[in-house]
Amino acid sequence: MKRFTKKTLAYAVSITAAMSAASTFAETQITVATVNNGHMIEMQKFTPEFEKANPGIKVKWVTLEEGVLRQNVTQDIANKSGLYDVMTIGMYEAPIWGERGWLEPVDTSGSYDAEDILPSIRGGLSYDGTMYAAPFYGESSMVMYRKDLVKAAGMEINDRDSWEHIRDVAAAVNDPSKGIYGICLRGKAGWGDNMAFMTAMANSFGARWFDENWKPQLETKEWKEAVTFYVDLLTKYGPPGSSSNSFNESLALFNEGKCGMWIDATIAASFVTDPKQSKVADQVGFAQSPIAVTEKGANWLWSWALGIPAATKNADAAQKFVRWATSKEYIQLVGKANGWAAVPTGTRASTYANPKFQKAAVFAEAELKAINSADPTDSTLKPSPYVGVQFAAIPEFQAIGTTAGQMISGALAGSMTVDEALKIANKAADRQMRQAGYY
Repeated sequence: MKRFTKKTLAYAVSITAAMSAASTFAETQITVATVNNGHMIEMQKFTPEFEKANPGIKVKWVTLEEGVLRQNVTQDIANKSGLYDVMTIGMYEAPIWGERGWLEPVDTSGSYDAEDILPSIRGGLSYDGTMYAAPFYGESSMVMYRKDLVKAAGMEINDRDSWEHIRDVAAAVNDPSKGIYGICLRGKAGWGDNMAFMTAMANSFGARWFDENWKPQLETKEWKEAVTFYVDLLTKYGPPGSSSNSFNESLALFNEGKCGMWIDATIAASFVTDPKQSKVADQVGFAQSPIAVTEKGANWLWSWALGIPAATKNADAAQKFVRWATSKEYIQLVGKANGWAAVPTGTRASTYANPKFQKAAVFAEAELKAINSADPTDSTLKPSPYVGVQFAAIPEFQAIGTTAGQMISGALAGSMTVDEALKIANKAADRQMRQAGYY
């Protein structure tokens, strides 16, 4: 029988330690870049569940404000830097980047059940029939309002009210002396901030970003009427500093009881009806977005989704994470842990068919109706050459929409007139489109 001396025993111990170190070294870390929205913050709390189910994979989070996130991930993927293994993107980026080969196709094999994803959401994240990002949550936009304040003012809010009626309700419930403002809307500059709302509103006034020859249309009567109405509405009946407010700021105001109405993303419904977050949770009503002259494009369509850049060195681990975070099982996990009104919505038909969700989510019907009513292929009254409701799905739009957002935010802040803002925005858009060779 072979004997172990002190020397051989020490050697065996060193081999074991080396093997252990090698095992540790072999651990895969994926970096996930995401936006600082409530559902994304919640997802991070469930990271141990993913790591437990996938030993050997660790998740590192990079959480950023929306505008900063967009800038960082766009720069990273265009430069093929590989800083992120999973990035939070949306319906604007997914088809454009997918077409360019910048994203890995999502692995929808086996039990993932891609057919369960709502068709409008799935289609918006695809290029040529291939899904290049998986939806974590989906959204449209709708009216959220204080039923108690509206009733006390002797007013009503219904689906597809006119913008004039919404203005009249805002005037009736506006009471700054009590810290209550008639309406809260996005004003912070950004193509996905104020311009998401502003474009949907302008669509309802009959506006469009480009004509059929790709000529910018920002100085048209329709755009001027829409932006003038918006600036006037927020100046008279909105909270001070509205030009600095986007989703998170307006959510905080509404939950504090300071907004009579708020027109924004449907995903907010679960937050404003949660008594743990909202002081007015039991007084919130919902209605479909207002219109001026048309329903086309009156409410937007968006999904915050998870995409995998082609430059990642950890594609297999990234695919496992994306499949987990956007699965029916993840929704079940959140439902059991936090209650069914708190699950990420707007993605899967099975969520809306679930009796537990239907019972818990008073907003479910209104939310699904809004999502189903949005059509990115037919979102303007006059013919337009682009796909998208609150954006035009062309690479140049990010710069065009950002400039327009800055100008309109400036008009809201009073630093320029609406005409000046739209003239500058249209000129910048024209320059971008000429340089890109559209005409």
